[in-house]
Amino acid sequence: MVFNGWGMESMESSYQVAEDCLYTKDHSWVRLEGKKYAVIGITDYAQRKLREIIYVELPNINTKVQKRQPLATIESVKASTSLYSPITGRVVEVNTDLLDNPEVINESPYREGWIVKLEFQSREELESLLTPDEYLRYVEELEEIGEEAEE
Repeated sequence: MVFNGWGMESMESSYQVAEDCLYTKDHSWVRLEGKKYAVIGITDYAQRKLREIIYVELPNINTKVQKRQPLATIESVKASTSLYSPITGRVVEVNTDLLDNPEVINESPYREGWIVKLEFQSREELESLLTPDEYLRYVEELEEIGEEAEE
């Protein structure tokens, strides 16, 4: 996910990072379900930076997506951004609850706020994703850079 037009804020508290997910540097997460499915959403860091999410445009079922291709659009009171697919696959399910209640992403980014489920193509693509510890270190580095920029 690429976020444009918002400054870094000092860390209010530590960000939640789910231990059962893999991550991208553009703040999406992937949770494997079985041997061929992956649930995808945005991280706690991303939802906090976007602030109040007011709309989510979901892809159609059976849409095939390539890694790094736009998968969904997320609008907040602060910005509109694309969720880029962290892996190649086919959309098999979307979280239709988000159509009426997009704020669920703010309330529960790793559980009820999931966005899509893909049937993925390649386990090798998963190897390029960050572990929870790697992602947390990455976010901490971003926060340090942001705090230095504010000084």
